[in-house]
Amino acid sequence: MLYLCKKLNKNFMAYSQFSKKDLEDKFGVKFKIANLFSDVKRIKPSEWLVSALKRGEKFGIGNEKSRSERILSPILLEIALLNEKKRDSFAIISGMNLDVDASLGLNGECDFMFSFDGSQELLAPPIFCIAEAKKQDLEAGIIQASAQVIGAKKYNEIENFPCEILFGATTTGEVWHFLKFQNNEIIFDKKHYYIANLPQLLGVLQNVIDTVAKIVFKD
Repeated sequence: MLYLCKKLNKNFMAYSQFSKKDLEDKFGVKFKIANLFSDVKRIKPSEWLVSALKRGEKFGIGNEKSRSERILSPILLEIALLNEKKRDSFAIISGMNLDVDASLGLNGECDFMFSFDGSQELLAPPIFCIAEAKKQDLEAGIIQASAQVIGAKKYNEIENFPCEILFGATTTGEVWHFLKFQNNEIIFDKKHYYIANLPQLLGVLQNVIDTVAKIVFKD
C-alpha cells in the first residue's frame, strides 16, 4: 500500500492535489473505515532485511527520496523475493508515472506499484497496489493513495484487465497506513502498522498480494 506527482498542466489536477471531497464529487467514491487485516500471518524478516534497514537508518532518512531508497526499497525487495518462486509474474515497479487521464487529474509519478505482469521496467496491467513515501503527513498521503488507486483501476480497465480489488499505502517509513478499493468504496484501515513490528508489516504486504492473486489467477 505513497506519492511524488508531477503536474502536467497548471489547469489540471494531479494525484497529489485531490482532497477527500474532490474524490467523492468527481468519481462518486464512498469512504469508510474498517479492519482490513484481521488475520495476518506474521513473516520473519531475513537477516539481510534487518541489516539493510539498520544501515539505512544509520545514513539518514530525512526526506521522501531517502525513505523510498533506504526503507521502502529493502522491504519491498524482501516481499518480491518471497514471491518470486510462487509468482514469476509478480513485479514491483519503481518511480514510474501512472498517467491515465490528465483532464481528470489522474496523472503523476508513483514511488512503487505492484503488478502481476512480471515486467520490472515497463508499466503493464494489472496494477493492484501502490505505495508512496511521505516525510510526515500520512493523512494527505492516504488521500493521494486513494486518487492513485482510482487511476490504477481505470488504467487496468483501459488495458482490458479489470481488477476487482486494489490496495494503496502511504508510509513515513516507520508508520504505514493501508487502504482497499472495491465496489467504488475506499476503505481506510483502522490500524497503522509499524516498522518496529516488521513481521506483522511483512504479513500485511503478503496478504495484499495473496488477496489479489486469488482473483487474478483464480487460486
